[in-house]
Amino acid sequence: MSCVLVLLSVIVLSGDGIISEGASRPHVVNVGAIFGLNTLHGKVAYIAMKAAEDDVNSDPSFLGGSKLRILMNDAKRSGFLSIIGALKFMETDVVAIIGPQTSIMAHVLSYIANELKVPMLSFTALDPSLSPLQFPFFVQTAPSDLFLMRAIAEMITYYGWSDVVALYNDDDNSRNGITSLGDELEGRRCKISYKAVLPLDVVITSPREIIDELTKIQGMESRVIIVHTFPKTGRMIFEEAKKLGMMEQGYVWIATTWLTSLLDSYSPLPPKKIEAIRGVLTLRIHTRESRKRRDFGARWNKLSNGTVGLNVYGLYAYDTVWIIARAVKSLLDSEANITFSSDSKLTSLKGGTLNLGALSIFDQGPQFLEFIVKTKMSGVTGPVQFLPDRSMLQPAYDIINIVGDGFKQIGYWSNHSGLSVIPPESLYSKPPNRSSSNQHLYNVTWPGGTSETPRGWVLPNNGRRLRIGVPNRASFKDFVSSVNGSNKVEGYSIDVFEAAIKLLPYPVAHEFVLFGDGLKNPNYNELVNNVSTGVFDAVVGDIAIVKRRIRIVDFTQPYIESGLVVVAAVTKLNDTPWAFLRPFTPPMWAVTAAFFLIIGSVIWVLEHRINDEFRGPPRSQVVTILWFTFSTMFFSHRENTVSTLGRVVLLIWLFVVLIITSSYTASLTSILTVQQLNSPIKGVDTLMSSSERVGFQVGSYAENYMIDELNIARSRLVALGSPKEYATALQNGTVSAIVDERPYVDLFLSEFCGFAIRGQAFTRSGWGFAFPRDSPLAVDMSTAILGLSETGQLQKIREKWLSKSNCSNLNGSHSDDDQEQLGLHSFWGLFLMCGVACFIALLIYFFKIVRDFCNDHKPVEEAIVPSPESSHSNTLHTFLAYFDEKEDKTKRRLKRKRDHELSVKFPRPM
Repeated sequence: MSCVLVLLSVIVLSGDGIISEGASRPHVVNVGAIFGLNTLHGKVAYIAMKAAEDDVNSDPSFLGGSKLRILMNDAKRSGFLSIIGALKFMETDVVAIIGPQTSIMAHVLSYIANELKVPMLSFTALDPSLSPLQFPFFVQTAPSDLFLMRAIAEMITYYGWSDVVALYNDDDNSRNGITSLGDELEGRRCKISYKAVLPLDVVITSPREIIDELTKIQGMESRVIIVHTFPKTGRMIFEEAKKLGMMEQGYVWIATTWLTSLLDSYSPLPPKKIEAIRGVLTLRIHTRESRKRRDFGARWNKLSNGTVGLNVYGLYAYDTVWIIARAVKSLLDSEANITFSSDSKLTSLKGGTLNLGALSIFDQGPQFLEFIVKTKMSGVTGPVQFLPDRSMLQPAYDIINIVGDGFKQIGYWSNHSGLSVIPPESLYSKPPNRSSSNQHLYNVTWPGGTSETPRGWVLPNNGRRLRIGVPNRASFKDFVSSVNGSNKVEGYSIDVFEAAIKLLPYPVAHEFVLFGDGLKNPNYNELVNNVSTGVFDAVVGDIAIVKRRIRIVDFTQPYIESGLVVVAAVTKLNDTPWAFLRPFTPPMWAVTAAFFLIIGSVIWVLEHRINDEFRGPPRSQVVTILWFTFSTMFFSHRENTVSTLGRVVLLIWLFVVLIITSSYTASLTSILTVQQLNSPIKGVDTLMSSSERVGFQVGSYAENYMIDELNIARSRLVALGSPKEYATALQNGTVSAIVDERPYVDLFLSEFCGFAIRGQAFTRSGWGFAFPRDSPLAVDMSTAILGLSETGQLQKIREKWLSKSNCSNLNGSHSDDDQEQLGLHSFWGLFLMCGVACFIALLIYFFKIVRDFCNDHKPVEEAIVPSPESSHSNTLHTFLAYFDEKEDKTKRRLKRKRDHELSVKFPRPM
């Protein structure tokens, strides 16, 4: 209210307001409209609104005999005249105001609308900050620029750009739109690197400010430029950009909806005008193809007398009038009177000649507003409906590419499914799909006529070389070091960087800057932090990619694998004649020996009655069992000399033996060919469970890792500065082990003997080059490093610097304790299978021999019945004798018995 009073205090109004006194069906319902009729949007809106007014009034029954009247106020692009026009409308008892044209005036006049309860509807003031919570009587009848900026952000993500420059006028609509764009980009890990602010569109008369900003942009890294202005400023921007050579290959220009309005209203543009915008991408609010839209488009030339073409804002102007007309109809049909009353806050003001009492409150304003936001109709723009947050239903945009002498549509964006080459209305019936694989646009012709998507950035053209920070190491200088104390540097990391730079498709002027005094290794966290603070443009060297660093910088693809390992002093195990026993654990040897005996016993049981090799004195049978079982390992044909059951058991045992012996052979070969080393340090677990002192390299992240992650007390840690200090500390017992990154350890072991890596690497990482966050150079360098790896050049650089050794292979070997012995757990399944086979074979054999025994020894009647104990004992002895008897003898006796029975039953005739 205070804002309204301030405005009113500087405006002198005369005349008496007309207040309806109760006519239920007024003859005329007034609607105000505030536009600059000398502007593009004003010209188109005026024609469209008058056409809508005529169409509403062409059917007298629509409003029940009442007529809708649009009262136009030409604001002439003046904020002051816009305010005057709004206040005049408040005197003439309008039920709504269409406008204002700009967001600046929308912010101001909305306070008046709130106070006097008169709805304001605008299809051009689309500032995302015009919230219905703050301005409940202000309604946007076209999609908010929030969705426009979301569409642009998704286009930027789609093409893989991360940095943009925003060029806009210093007004509420442009400024708040760019703020929304920044928010949308931030959520996609992109950013606006520079905001070029131009004077207001209405006051800019000279291209001087535009040229100054474009010149600044020329020297910047980003080549993606967003132009969010008005048609007058936009035309000037592209004319000057063309003169400065900024419409050539490598640049990306995205213009907001002002450009499509210009193209639609004044197409075709003169050759010089269209030449300045070739390759530009722009957007247009999407309106659904329909018969209503086609019919209105066909009428347009007659309505406008050919003075201006129809653009999308003309369609929204037409629909806005119909939104108001339908709300008026709903209000009148509800039998409500349209009445106005004085504002007591204004009439109580005394002094001066201000006729404040003429400003009236629309009594039915809240109810009328409710009818407006509940509108649901089919207009020339498509379905018209407001969501609960007052945004328009299904916001979408056409994406346009300026080519040749005209333009082509390359796709659509909708808030439902993102980027698509299919019209949005055909996707609304399907579930939303914003996955990257579902985002598509047709090919674009970019500035300069190329069809290849621009990289979107270049190195800044300001004459400054990139400052590359390099650690001035005191040790392990094979990776990076100063040459004879000068600023020149060399080393493995430097050679990789220079080789990768040569693969880039553009030159990169750079200089190396040493970090550290060279007397001790510098702190690498501080070095990396200097990239995030802008001291260095990048850091090159043996920089480990770790969690705390990737939070502040971007790393390239690792050019060497790394990870923390434990190195300790080792002693060589003495050779022993019992070395052949090492592959298996004692339980494994015991079970294997036991199964030799078990298999032999099973075979003896199965073969004793039928095979002569398994008969004879007990001593010879034991020898036969052992020899037969053992020889199976070498003479696989032995199973052919036994019965079927025996053959099955032997084949399974042979399978088990082959697997066990192959494993044994492989393990024994490894033990005998690799030097076996011994040390009380087995790996990182030993360090964590002991209280021994542990060494680390000065400047390495290993110190913090052991304290923070391994919970090793700081008092146990000893800082060491060189490979020589490593060797001395390990030899004299100052430390029991050293924790360092694998490349350093490999270099140390190549020079100093008697040490070895214990256990496995307990972290996985790599070394890379550090760049500022979201630096596109980091991405291109990663691609170059992959190229070096694929061509083998990376390996050649490594061999040049890191492939020297004064020691044998024992330094890199694992100890005998690290060589895992083969235990029973690895083979229990095989032994189980073999045991089951033996059991089944014995079971079958047992049933067979019992059956044969019963058939051969049928009970006979005896005169004297022996005692049960004697009977059982006799049966058992008989059975054992039967079991020990050779099967051929049993068969002959059985045959004689059967012949005797036949002769008794069938005696021969005498």
